[in-house]
Amino acid sequence: MDITTLDFFQTQNIIKSRAVSCVEITQKYLTNIAAKKSLNSFISVFHDAALERAEQIDRKIDAGAAGKLAGCTLGIKDLLTLKGAPTTCGSRILANFRSPYNATAIEKLASHDAIFLGKTNMDEFAMGSSTESSCFGAVKNPHDLERVPGGSSGGSAAAVAGNLCTAALGSDTGGSIRQPASFCGIVGLKPTYGRVSRFGLVAYASSLDQIGPMSKSVHDAALLLSCIAGHDPLDSTSARLPVDDYLSFLDKDVHGVRIGLPKEYFAKGLDPEVEKPIREKAELLRKAGAEIVEVSLPHTEYAIAAYYIIAMAEASSNLARFDGARYGFRAANVKDIEEMYVKSRTQGFGEEVKRRIMLGTYALSSGYYDAYYRKAQKVRTLVKKDFEDALARVDCLLTPVAPTTAFKLNEKLADPLIMYLSDVYTVSLNLAGLPGISVPCGVDSKDLPVGLQLIGKPFAEGTIIQVADYIEKNSW
Repeated sequence: MDITTLDFFQTQNIIKSRAVSCVEITQKYLTNIAAKKSLNSFISVFHDAALERAEQIDRKIDAGAAGKLAGCTLGIKDLLTLKGAPTTCGSRILANFRSPYNATAIEKLASHDAIFLGKTNMDEFAMGSSTESSCFGAVKNPHDLERVPGGSSGGSAAAVAGNLCTAALGSDTGGSIRQPASFCGIVGLKPTYGRVSRFGLVAYASSLDQIGPMSKSVHDAALLLSCIAGHDPLDSTSARLPVDDYLSFLDKDVHGVRIGLPKEYFAKGLDPEVEKPIREKAELLRKAGAEIVEVSLPHTEYAIAAYYIIAMAEASSNLARFDGARYGFRAANVKDIEEMYVKSRTQGFGEEVKRRIMLGTYALSSGYYDAYYRKAQKVRTLVKKDFEDALARVDCLLTPVAPTTAFKLNEKLADPLIMYLSDVYTVSLNLAGLPGISVPCGVDSKDLPVGLQLIGKPFAEGTIIQVADYIEKNSW
C-alpha cells in the first residue's frame, strides 16, 4: 500500500497503530516531490526542517501528547508567511524575501502538529486561473501534463492530486481554491469571509481574499478548517463567532435538506460533459431525500465585470507597497528614486499583474471612480441580495465550479478575457462573502475530473460539508 495515496483520516489510523512513523511518511512525500518535479508544484521544499519536525512529532506521539494533525504533511501556497522561509507570491519582485513572522493560519496548524513540506507554486500574486503566470513557470495537471491545474492555487491542487502532500492551504479571491480543486479532482473549501484570519496572507483583493484547505477528502477539509477557523485580534475582518465542530457534520444523510439549482448557472456556455455528472449528483441527492428546487440569481451576468473591477482596484492599492525600496527585487543602474520605483516595478512584476494594476488604477482614477468602481460596488450589493433571497428558500445551492474541465497549457494566455470567464461560476461567492466547496463528481470523456460546487449561507460551512461528504461517499 502506498500511504501517499491516502487521505489524513486513513493515514492517522495507521499512525495510531504504530505501523508507520511520521518520519517515514514525511520521507515518502519528499521522495515523491523530488520524483515529480515536472509538475512544478513546489517553489521551495523544506526537506531537512520537515524531517526534523517529523522526528519531534513522533516523540510527542510516543508520549501521548501529539496534536490532532500529527503526521499531516502540508503544502503551503506561497503567499502565506512562514517565519524564516521564502514568501515569493510567484513573483520576481519578492525575490529573496524571507518572512519574519508566521501567518495566523500557519501558527494554528503548527499548534496541532502539522508538518510543512514547502511552499507551493501559484499565479503571480494570485492573479490568474491557470497557474501559468508564476515567475517560476507553469504548473502542470497530474491528470494530464499538457493541461493546466487551474489557478491561482494550482501548485497546491497539483501537489495534493499528485500525492506530493497529504493536503494543502490555498487562498480564494474569485475561485482560486475551488477551480483548481475541480480541475485536479480534489476537495477545495473556501470558507465564509471572516471565518479564517487573513493575517500573514499577502493581499490581492482584501475584501475578497480568504484562506482555505485543499485535500483528498471532505473529512480532511473539515478537520483542517476546524483547526484554522476562528477570530483573530490581528485581523479586524475576522468574525467574532464560535467555530462549529465541522467533523460532526460528516456521515449524515441528506434527507430533508433543501438544495437550490440556480438556473443561470446551467445556461449557455456550460460544457454538456460538465453538466451531466453534476445533474446526476443532484438526482442522487433527490433520491436520498433531499428536496431539489430551481432558484434564480438574476444578476449573475454582471458578476464577472463587477468582480474584476473591484479586485483590480484593490490590487492596485495593495501592490503599491512593492516598490523595490524596502525588500525584494530592486532594479540596478538607476539614477534617482523615481527611476528605481519605475524600473523595479516594471522588471519585478509580470505581465498579468501589471495589466491588473493598470486597470485597477484606471478604475479608481478621478473621473472614472463613479463610472466603474462605485458602480461595481452597487452590482456587488445586488449579487449579494440575489444570494440572500435564494438562500432564504433553501439550505444550500448546487452549481458547476467551472464551465469546462482543465484546458491545455497556453490555450487561453493570448486572450485574458477568455481566461477571466473561467471564473464565471465562482466569483459571485467572493462578492457575497459566502462559503463554497468543490467536490469531485465524475470525469469527462477525456478522463479529466469534474467538480461540483456547493454554496452555503454565511458561516454555515457545516451544511455544505454535510452534503459534500454524502456525495463523496455515495458516488462511486
